[in-house]
Amino acid sequence: MIGGDSERAHCPRCRSEKVWRDGLRDNTSKVIQRFICRNCGYRFSGSNRSLVFSGSSEIEISCQVCDGESKNLIVVPENGTTGEISKTEKQLENYVFYLKKRGNKFVTIERRQRYLKELVKIGACLEDQESMKKALSEILWVGRSKNNTALAYTLYLKMEDKTWEKPKYQETRKIPFVPTELEIDQLIAGSSPKTALLLQTMKETAMRPGEAINLTWNDIDPVSKTITVTPEKGGNPRIFEISDKLLGMFNSVKGTNYIKDPNRIFQKHLRHIRRSFQRSKIRLAEKLQNQRIKKIMLKTLRTWKATMEYHQTRDPYYVMDFLGHTSLQHTRLYVQLDKALFKDQKNDMICKIAKTEEEAKELIELGFTFSNQIGQSYLYWKRK
Repeated sequence: MIGGDSERAHCPRCRSEKVWRDGLRDNTSKVIQRFICRNCGYRFSGSNRSLVFSGSSEIEISCQVCDGESKNLIVVPENGTTGEISKTEKQLENYVFYLKKRGNKFVTIERRQRYLKELVKIGACLEDQESMKKALSEILWVGRSKNNTALAYTLYLKMEDKTWEKPKYQETRKIPFVPTELEIDQLIAGSSPKTALLLQTMKETAMRPGEAINLTWNDIDPVSKTITVTPEKGGNPRIFEISDKLLGMFNSVKGTNYIKDPNRIFQKHLRHIRRSFQRSKIRLAEKLQNQRIKKIMLKTLRTWKATMEYHQTRDPYYVMDFLGHTSLQHTRLYVQLDKALFKDQKNDMICKIAKTEEEAKELIELGFTFSNQIGQSYLYWKRK
């Protein structure tokens, strides 16, 4: 700990313990340690954690750095070394290399490695199958996460030419949270330019987060105002027409894009984008006093857009193609959401009558659909 204080630093804004050192601030007689909250991004000074340098006396200072992928802070000596790598770390490195050889994507590898690290943190041993089962039974995760963790460990054992009796956990499917369009627009307006661009893209196209961050400038066609999606998770490729607002946001970001790969639009690693997004929504939820904003996740925008598309068209096959699904199995969710969200909406249709060919032509050009004929009149309808 800093300055001999045994108490862990807390963020004064959100009370989170995810606090990192963020440089020093020089005062007349002392140097004050600065901190940054990794939860909400708030920066503050540690009044009781000051590092004092008096005269020419030397004070031994140890630095706190992030150990690998974990968020635990470890003390590193002045020479910057942490000793020999542990056996568990070597095993996890071999596991990552094994998954790469299997052809798994970076996001999948990162998630599976994180699952095993979490179990090791609470005392499980990769060589002891019973300890892994015990840790899985005790950890407070939902059934789907536990099943994914068990699968990750199954692949680890396969790498070691071993097998185990994989435990089964019941997955409980929940109805996802669907925010209002106003809340989404507020979140986009309160985010950084790059994060706002990602959110607006997902709002208009319902891309998966992984599909959105893999976009390149070659996928954007400013002439036809379209964007091409390279699918993931076995989905179908799609092409979408984008609004002038979104096209303007792309042009604005392009002039200030400093990514190493000049053809990429967003960073390669989704975790960095999620971190910025997490800070934005926590800050905005406190500012607007709307805790619903904290419940919005990146994939929530895909859920919202799919629900709105089904509400407008009432066509599950259209929504299936819009989302890039290969079957209707996953599209049924948006039918349920539509019934739940719009159950109190009485009249969401407009009906028009055409008696001449010119009137019928005008209604069709406005997007109306022919419904029925009554006498010499023709009925057309469309959704509001």
